[in-house]
Amino acid sequence: MLESVARIAIIGGGSIGEALLSGLLRSGRQAKDMVIAEKHPDRAKYLSETYSVLVTTVADAAENAAYVIVAVKPSDVELVIGDVSAAAARAENSSAEQVFVTVAAGVSTAYYEANLPAGTPVIRVMPNAPVVVGGGVSALAPGRFATADQLKEVSAIFDAVGGVLTVPESQLDAVTAVSGSGPAYFFLMVEALVDAGVAAGLPRAVATDLAAQTMAGSAAMLLESLDNANPAGDGAMGTAMDTSPAQLRATVTSPGGTTAAGLRELERGGLRAAVAEAVAAAKTRSEQLGITTE
Repeated sequence: MLESVARIAIIGGGSIGEALLSGLLRSGRQAKDMVIAEKHPDRAKYLSETYSVLVTTVADAAENAAYVIVAVKPSDVELVIGDVSAAAARAENSSAEQVFVTVAAGVSTAYYEANLPAGTPVIRVMPNAPVVVGGGVSALAPGRFATADQLKEVSAIFDAVGGVLTVPESQLDAVTAVSGSGPAYFFLMVEALVDAGVAAGLPRAVATDLAAQTMAGSAAMLLESLDNANPAGDGAMGTAMDTSPAQLRATVTSPGGTTAAGLRELERGGLRAAVAEAVAAAKTRSEQLGITTE
């Protein structure tokens, strides 16, 4: 629970904004403690009726919030930053310091710090698509003026929609390439596995169910292994965590067996190299799309 947070404003009622709103309500937050800004009337009506939350303008939503979460598309950041900045300026004399959180991909904390009142705490967050089902992962990167306590509170907010870890902002393009784009890589792998299962004689529905359940169970095994390797849950990346996927793969691969035969073909087909190239390309594109200056 975020008892110290009087009000959370979510600027943008798209899929990420709605997922965060829904997750916070499920985690026990009260609708009266949240407000959302959405410019499209039909979408605003839907959010208000579905979640019984106040839907208003950007300026009104941001002015009285302790935490202002900018959840618009990167191309829309420049359109809302003026209203957000004006609201922040009006709130400067309040007793509680506002914290601004951005989930807009590629928009740096420096951009917000340059456009908000001097010294404003900003935290950048990179969530991924599974937050819409409460199973995502969000990487947090604090700006120059964010405190450890503020980072802890923002971590608690995003914990409502999945796992949370903290990284330096310089690593967020790589985070985008791995976890932001990762769901699409995963779906492509499932698609390929299903097609291969059909080619091997399975009905498509059976192949799809087998592939999805296998992926889900395997992910659960890996997450349990990571928890056991890092019981403190502090996100530290030790040697055991780095090697656990390989260790798990070894446990399900009998020498000379069917799995070994299949893995040999994946290695021969260049799976590792293809994944490395995909992540590198996504990271480069994330860097190209970044908004870093005033």
